[in-house]
Amino acid sequence: MVRGNWKTVARRAISATALLATGALSACEAPPLVEAGAGRAAVADSAMVVSASPRASRVGASILQMGGNAVDAAVATAFALAVTYPTAGNIGGGGLMLARINGETVALDFREVAPGAATRDMYLDVSGNPTDKSVTGALAVGVPGTVAGLYAAHEKYGILPWRAVVQPAMELAEYGFVADSAFVEDLADNVPRFSPSTKAVYAPYGVPIDTGKRFVNPELAQTLRLIAEQGAKGFYEGETAKKIVGEMQRGGGIISLEDLRNYRAKWRTPVEFRYRGYAVLTMPPVSSGGLTFGLIANVLGGYDLAAMGFHSADAIHVMAEAERLAYQRRNTLLADPDFVPVPEASFLSPDTAAALRARISLRRHAATDVAPDPVRGRHTTHFSVVDGKGNAVSLTTTLNTGFGSAVTVSGAGFLLNNEMDDFTVKPGALNQMGLRQGEANAIAPGKRMLSSMTPTIVLDSAGAPYLVVGAAGGARIITAVAQLVSATVDFKLSLADAMNAPRFHAQDYPDRIELAAGGFADSTVRALKAKGHMVEMATDPWAFGWAQAIMRAGGRWHGVSEPRGHGLAAGF
Repeated sequence: MVRGNWKTVARRAISATALLATGALSACEAPPLVEAGAGRAAVADSAMVVSASPRASRVGASILQMGGNAVDAAVATAFALAVTYPTAGNIGGGGLMLARINGETVALDFREVAPGAATRDMYLDVSGNPTDKSVTGALAVGVPGTVAGLYAAHEKYGILPWRAVVQPAMELAEYGFVADSAFVEDLADNVPRFSPSTKAVYAPYGVPIDTGKRFVNPELAQTLRLIAEQGAKGFYEGETAKKIVGEMQRGGGIISLEDLRNYRAKWRTPVEFRYRGYAVLTMPPVSSGGLTFGLIANVLGGYDLAAMGFHSADAIHVMAEAERLAYQRRNTLLADPDFVPVPEASFLSPDTAAALRARISLRRHAATDVAPDPVRGRHTTHFSVVDGKGNAVSLTTTLNTGFGSAVTVSGAGFLLNNEMDDFTVKPGALNQMGLRQGEANAIAPGKRMLSSMTPTIVLDSAGAPYLVVGAAGGARIITAVAQLVSATVDFKLSLADAMNAPRFHAQDYPDRIELAAGGFADSTVRALKAKGHMVEMATDPWAFGWAQAIMRAGGRWHGVSEPRGHGLAAGF
């Protein structure tokens, strides 16, 4: 079999017929890509894709080169991530998309849902204590939403043929790609968790493929071929659906053919608020991120952060206190709006922000309970896209923790999520992300679990995209996005400087501020401790979210991939 290199594969993906039908450019007419690795800015005039996987970024950018729009590129990038970044990229998980298309902002919820046989206390033992069955194994799996979401987005806004945006990923799986060290290390760290079906794909001899060797996944290629040919039905019905249910039955899971057939992605109304004159558009519930970020921003709007100084003790203190108070409301009030009333207006009310500001002392931290350390895992991935017409997509997709449930669908080549752990397994108990959530987020059949994903688009005074941003990192997504918006808006940092700046994190539990080790002055740390903060210097690169962002500056697009990762910004 002729393998070729992946660029050739990606460009072969769109047939001459499809190109003629859409009026797209031929490969030979396509402008060359401008690329920048992790932490560096790629600067381009027309379009940009930024993701955690260089191959996925290039696939998305090649779709733009060939005349696709931002949604076409986003769909192609998402499918490519399922092949090249299996720790979080997926077709067996879910996600959230915010898009600015032709001057309209839309939000698409393709979060996983609880199976029809799910029960409120299904993860408690006989003593009423949580077990690990919500984290590893087939019982941890929620009904996947990714394929339905990508299909719905493309059906409404895509301009290239569906097959054209799926085929690059299909051919990456079929012809393979050279495994780099990041790909191999991700696998090696998780092999002990892998089910036999996952080991068969990713570690057939008990260890991952060697760095520099070509990785192929023919079973995933066949699954993607069915999706390319049949649309979402190629996943939720027929051969693939039967394989998913077979995996459930072998492993003690409860997803049924009916659950798969009934899954629907949902269009929702974006959350919108203003911050320092900018319009901020972000994701509504079932995301907790949009409303929590909005509350943080509204609290911070009452302070002159710029006068305090970037990364000063006062600025960090105020931001951390706002984050803690917002997370308290998040954890008790937010859930799937189709099941419980969500007080969206209250979250974004100036009165709520003023009431929380009144609880913040500039001199002293108000202590909360101490709780065990949460997991900091590679559990989600985000990417950002802009096209030549100013359309933008901010999309976050997830399996939950790294490699999800660690279960691969036998014969289909893709991993399944462990999103059921994002429900409240037991009110007041901590989940894997260190979140102590309430009764509103309890398990129920057909319900979506609360998420921290925060895909966000910031508009300038003319209503054009200024910043397209989001992050991976579980509960740390919200603070990462909030700090990046503040860095560029309050402190006027360039995108590269904002992305490379050390970050910090605070939530309601545990009662501490985590600072990036080596990133803050000793005097700042001492001042925070003097205000009563417990300070931890964190060395884990996943402690502060992994962001992917694009910003408009000087009439050009600046794209930067998370400096702690191995991603790529690619544009032209």
